[in-house]
Amino acid sequence: MSLAPSLTIRLARSDELQACADLYVRVLRETFTWIPKDRHKAEDFLRAAEEEDVFVAVEDGRIVGLAALYRPQQFLHSLYVDERGRGVGKALLDHVIAAAGGRLSLKCQTANLGAQAFYVREGFRCTEAGEDGGVAWLRFVIG
Repeated sequence: MSLAPSLTIRLARSDELQACADLYVRVLRETFTWIPKDRHKAEDFLRAAEEEDVFVAVEDGRIVGLAALYRPQQFLHSLYVDERGRGVGKALLDHVIAAAGGRLSLKCQTANLGAQAFYVREGFRCTEAGEDGGVAWLRFVIG
């Protein structure tokens, strides 16, 4: 599948946040196979979204991806896409980088090799390693 010309990136409306939370949980359960599925909760996304700008990628009237920016730290907290490999993630990332004024940081779990490769390909560099609650992560920055 290719990226539809009808793809738009915009701020999520409040009535779309539950659909975003559902997408978040669905993608986490599909891709974060090293974490028990019951640890992924829609409530976690919804709680964080109260303090973040949540952007959605909408294609033919359907939310196909999301990105959440925590502006006080220019921190990309979430980037999740339903159908990877079509350019939706890059479109969301480009939008968030622009919204953040060109400077952005994020954490990526060390087990998430696909995401690490994506961020490096998009110009991010790894600047730090750490661990939260037994989960190892790498910090990536751009700008």
